[in-house]
Amino acid sequence: MAAAAPTPSPFVASTRRFAPRLRSLLPAAAMSSAAAAAASAPNPSSGAGEEVQAPPLPHSTLEIAGARQGILSGFSSLRAPYHAFPVFASNRHVETIFAAFTRSLPAVKLRRECLRAPDDGAVALDWVSGDDRALPRDAPVLILLPGLTGGSDDTYVRHMLLRARSKGWRGVVFNSRGCADSPVTTAKFYSASFTGDLRQVIDHVLGRYPLSNVYAVGWSLGANILVRYLGEESDKCPLSGAVSLCNPFNLVIADEDFHKGFNNIYDKALARALRNIFKKHSLLFEDMEGEYDIPKAANAKTVRDFDEGLTRVSFGFKSVDDYYSNSSSSDSIKNVCIPLLCIQADNDPIAPSRGIPREDIKANSNCLLIVTPKGGHLGWVAGDEAPFGCPWTDPIVMEYLEYLQNEKSSTAKNNISNEHQGVSEESAPHIAVHVQR
Repeated sequence: MAAAAPTPSPFVASTRRFAPRLRSLLPAAAMSSAAAAAASAPNPSSGAGEEVQAPPLPHSTLEIAGARQGILSGFSSLRAPYHAFPVFASNRHVETIFAAFTRSLPAVKLRRECLRAPDDGAVALDWVSGDDRALPRDAPVLILLPGLTGGSDDTYVRHMLLRARSKGWRGVVFNSRGCADSPVTTAKFYSASFTGDLRQVIDHVLGRYPLSNVYAVGWSLGANILVRYLGEESDKCPLSGAVSLCNPFNLVIADEDFHKGFNNIYDKALARALRNIFKKHSLLFEDMEGEYDIPKAANAKTVRDFDEGLTRVSFGFKSVDDYYSNSSSSDSIKNVCIPLLCIQADNDPIAPSRGIPREDIKANSNCLLIVTPKGGHLGWVAGDEAPFGCPWTDPIVMEYLEYLQNEKSSTAKNNISNEHQGVSEESAPHIAVHVQR
């Protein structure tokens, strides 16, 4: 099925109007932030005969754990300390809200493809338009999984699409059922535990680009779903690498914090977004029986209300607490068998730092963890493009993925070379070499 890509929401439109006015008020702060970052960065120039040594990594401003942390020493994006942007990154709530309302929305033309699921549901894939003509068939593919109710019109998603495209990667956004105007054709949305749609999407992408290495990046709930998928697939996972950002990991802990203090604002905002998606498709649910509480979902004041009335019943859980305790991706880390980078903010109000499965990440040689001192949730207003550009995480994510891709390419070339060396000159023309992707 094909459909037009979604149009920007009124929220995005208001952001575009507001952001330019705010930019004009911040030149001094922006310059001081940039100067501070430049002063902290290592100086590549030196006098003749002077030995220049790179600063030790990981940098002291970051918490880094995992067996593969040594690869970060070559990342140019990590050579300076983490500098949160002044004022707007001074408080985790201010940073979270500031990023949500004022981060720029890159113009990326998208082409929509809809997939029919085995249960007759549907998901929407938004591909960067023109990539099939501009990129080689073996270009690496990056699948993006937005957060709860998020989609291809979210600013952080667009920035990552733009960065991936600039590096010659093919990008596609996986919009879950009902998100970013993805069609809803059955009385079932999606959940933190459900990996069936993602599995179908990955298989579809691999079938479409059999010569390409495929990677995935997930944010927030999308990260939770992605990591659960990695754990379920374990050593059979067809992805070449993955990145998890702002992952709540432990949904029981996240739910506890969601009802405290200012966090109620996020809870109500997400509940409103869920209600809006539900109301567009409410006729599909009018004859639901059994444990469903459709009025509670339709009028949900909190995410927990929505999950109690609809989500947990749709996916076979006894209660909302049962749903949260059995849908956490923290339990999946130990089974991950492909390279995985997890980036979290220590002050994230929605994905609490105490929920990060640090010990499991350290124990798994495939996993790597970076925790920034600040960043809020989906904020990370820091780095060269702060305060209105891409999140601080984008350059690190892309460097990590490129490292994995180069590693894959180098291994493939070595395999081909070794196979040729082991074949006699007479028999070589009759041998077909197959490179595992």
